[in-house]
Amino acid sequence: MKQGVLLLAHGAPERLEDVASYLTFVRGGRPASPRIIEEVERRYQAIGGSSPLLAWTRVQAEALERMLGIPVFFGMRNWHPFIRETMDRVRDAGLDCIAAIAMAPQFSELSVGLYIRRTEEARSAAGVTAEIRWARSFHDEPLLIEAFAEKLEPVVAGRKVLLTAHSVPEKSLAGGDPYDRETRATAAAVAARLGLADWEFAYQSQGLTDDRWLGPTVESCLDRYAAAGIREVVVYPIGFVCDHVETLYDVDVVFRNYAAERGISLFRPEALNGSGKFTAALAEVAKRCL
Repeated sequence: MKQGVLLLAHGAPERLEDVASYLTFVRGGRPASPRIIEEVERRYQAIGGSSPLLAWTRVQAEALERMLGIPVFFGMRNWHPFIRETMDRVRDAGLDCIAAIAMAPQFSELSVGLYIRRTEEARSAAGVTAEIRWARSFHDEPLLIEAFAEKLEPVVAGRKVLLTAHSVPEKSLAGGDPYDRETRATAAAVAARLGLADWEFAYQSQGLTDDRWLGPTVESCLDRYAAAGIREVVVYPIGFVCDHVETLYDVDVVFRNYAAERGISLFRPEALNGSGKFTAALAEVAKRCL
């Protein structure tokens, strides 16, 4: 049986000129307003004009391929290479079975659920006959917890630790979506692995919509810390597996400035990015699927 792995990621523009087109894909074909385009362009400009998400996903895929010794493909939901484009390569490889892993450890219908639907649509359109076996969640994979802990350990001593995940609209949990439970479970496992006593969990990167989004927000936590006289805080996302705008801008620019205005020094360890332990975690997840 010829096996392979398919990694799925959100996608992000690599040039400022692509932001408007990218946002159209994010919004399901509906163009974004000039106000939103301008705001997102400003954020990307602040981190150098592009996102490293594609580059890091490529690094992670290549490392996983070396570790497993089978083909590893990757596709993006909202930018090139689109999942549909990648499916043509999967078809041409003549695979019999594919382990599909969304690069989001915790399951939500708004993230992993969308990856599953878009991949199945692309599979049908491309005429892929291989069986796809989904890793719907790997939020409690032991090697994932180890990978996060490895990045955090050098900077946590004597500091308040705030672990975060990307917020989602509260209404998305109405049908029993496990996202809130799984993000908090990942955070608790990382804290337990490091023996942290002084830590909390918050949601970041609330969207530019009128929906009620999951909290508490990072800002509200920083306000409390400032009032309590806390002067050093580590903010670390446990819902992301590489650096992109939600770490490089939301944490490194917005939260760091917000903290500084309140007399707090904010620290953020590197995201998993090229972590060998994270590669090993992905390998375990893929082997379970296959």
